[in-house]
This record gives sequence, C-alpha cells and structure tokens, in this order.
Amino acid sequence: MSEKRILPAFLLCFFLGVFGIHRFYVGKIGTGILQLVTLGGLGIWALIDFVMIIVGAFTDKQGNKLTEWT
Repeated sequence: MSEKRILPAFLLCFFLGVFGIHRFYVGKIGTGILQLVTLGGLGIWALIDFVMIIVGAFTDKQGNKLTEWT
C-alpha cells in the first residue's frame, strides 16, 4: 500500500484534473507534465484517472495502490 491517500488524489483530480495535479501528488511527475501540457488529454485522460481513483485502481509512482479514503 502507498502512503498517499485516495481522498486528496480524488479532490485534486476533481478540481484540478485537467492540469494533472493529482499525478504530481502521487509522484508521477512525467505524466503530470504531459497532462499539464495537453490539459488532461483534452479532459479524457483526466476523466479516466478520476474513474480509476474512484474504483481504487489508481497507483502511485512505485505501482502501489493508494491508501483507503480515511
């Protein structure tokens, strides 16, 4: 399990998803920059990340799933 939590990633993705801020939070700097430049893949990439966070499939840089909501 990752030390990063789902709730901050969820909120960052919801409010700033098109800027890739949630990817910076989990340590995925490279893809965070790509999302920043492409505005979240015109929103599609950010939407996919949002769904992955909700279902618990989103991972941090090391490939560990994020810690529970609380």
